Amino acid sequence: MQSLYSFFSINSEEIDSIEKKMVKSIEESSKIQVLLCSLLVSIHNYASDFFKDSKKSQIKSNSKFDSINKFLNNKFILLLKRNTILMKKIDRSSVIWKKSDLDIVRKIFVEIINSTQYDSYINNYQDDFDQDKNFIQIILNDFILDNNIFHHILEEKSIFFIDDLPFVSIFLKSQIYDSTDEKGFNFISNVFKSNDDKKFALKLFRETILKADEFEKIIDFEVKNWEVDRISKIDLLMIKMALVEIVMFPEMPISVTFNEYIEISKYYSTKKSKVFINGVLDKVVSRFKKENRFSKTGKGLL
Repeated sequence: MQSLYSFFSINSEEIDSIEKKMVKSIEESSKIQVLLCSLLVSIHNYASDFFKDSKKSQIKSNSKFDSINKFLNNKFILLLKRNTILMKKIDRSSVIWKKSDLDIVRKIFVEIINSTQYDSYINNYQDDFDQDKNFIQIILNDFILDNNIFHHILEEKSIFFIDDLPFVSIFLKSQIYDSTDEKGFNFISNVFKSNDDKKFALKLFRETILKADEFEKIIDFEVKNWEVDRISKIDLLMIKMALVEIVMFPEMPISVTFNEYIEISKYYSTKKSKVFINGVLDKVVSRFKKENRFSKTGKGLL
């Protein structure tokens, strides 16, 4: 969607050029997952060094500092550190936090140990994997994902990373939730699960461009008393992409397409957009069914 929006807005680059940039940006989004895991591990390492330095310098006992042991023994972080493939990637990316003059690791660590969330964690004497996973989710939600310094560092790495962060973070949270001591952490290094996934992305990109004018006329007909040029560009693009999926991908259930673009609209458009997009798609799909414009023969596809 980002690449298509760029293509239609600028329209100064060839399709092949933007398509290559799109594939590269999709493939590089996995780096955000590594950076998030790397930051978690770096904070954990900083806590370990802090604890050792505190002992050496005989800093006066403080219940928060004494209880750092609970964080040091966090079962999820230790699980990450046992994943050799992930740790190789983390080791390469952790230099970002070390080189940064913004001191992000120390600042986040200090915010964490001075927080009420940390107090609740260390004062809960229940010692289990779920509690440790929940605390990592809290660190992500409350101290990292909305952190301005973290956003600044991401933007320095890639202009696409901030846009991709919400989706990558949702995926990472689900991975954390699903992880167990037995299964480990299911780190996925390839964004495209298969070559079919990549073909899907390329076909969706190309066909949306090729059918843009045709679908715009159809949308214009269905939204009576509402000229197309008054529709938000992003809403119009999402409707066109959804129609391409419905017409050009016979294996894709219509309900899945509806749900996906309504979800995307929550991130990129207005509160009313999901109702508008759903209404327009419903009208166009009803028309397409009467005209036999698409074939959905499998169970649950219509």
